[in-house]
Amino acid sequence: MRTDQDKVIAITGASSGIGEATARLLAGRGARLVLGARREDRLNAVVDGIMARGGTAVGVVVDVTRRADLRRLTDTALERYGRLDVLVSNAGTMAVSPFDELRQDDWDAMVATHVTGLLNGIGAALPVFRRQGTGHFVNVSSTAARVVKSPQAVYAATKAAVHVISEGLRQESGPGLRVTVVSPGFTHTEGVGKGASPEAAAAMTRMRDEIAMPPSAVASAIGYAIDQPAGVDVGEIVVRPTAQA
Repeated sequence: MRTDQDKVIAITGASSGIGEATARLLAGRGARLVLGARREDRLNAVVDGIMARGGTAVGVVVDVTRRADLRRLTDTALERYGRLDVLVSNAGTMAVSPFDELRQDDWDAMVATHVTGLLNGIGAALPVFRRQGTGHFVNVSSTAARVVKSPQAVYAATKAAVHVISEGLRQESGPGLRVTVVSPGFTHTEGVGKGASPEAAAAMTRMRDEIAMPPSAVASAIGYAIDQPAGVDVGEIVVRPTAQA
């Protein structure tokens, strides 16, 4: 029996890309899912697809920049299933642009989603995990946090913050909790180039179509971390296309 079978797992950014692929993978392994995303129609489609295949899932409309939305996500897990075993913080935005374009609203959105959103998830799930004595944070970062390339500096900075926050959380977690950072490289998702400046979007979309790996590769990495036996904490997984420098 897999250790992830029957676990209650909440996933943000679950309506497409890595979040959707992770939801489908874990549902197929018998996990009970609480899926959060902003786009209700897309979220419902993912939930319906999982249910049609015999899986167990419920959707909650969530904007991770709002504390109340993350609390509603964790509360739904408790109300529906009586516990929460894993929170996968996956919601993201990649509205990259050169600094000279001064797209400060996009900078704010990346900080709010990747940093504030991650902290909101911790704020909602940590008390639950403490009461249970067990719990697992899986935080999705990026290889951009390791290799900064123009015009991705702000995006890279927010993903570097994911690493710092996760390591600090790990050090404070104690023996009952686990913290994993999953750092994907170029992944074929609709979010690549979305909201970016036109030039940046074109370059990123072109590279995505040439070398990107499928979201299922990242989902497998997340599933691997979750499936480890109690007492084993996978600190970080870096997964990238072989063609990525």
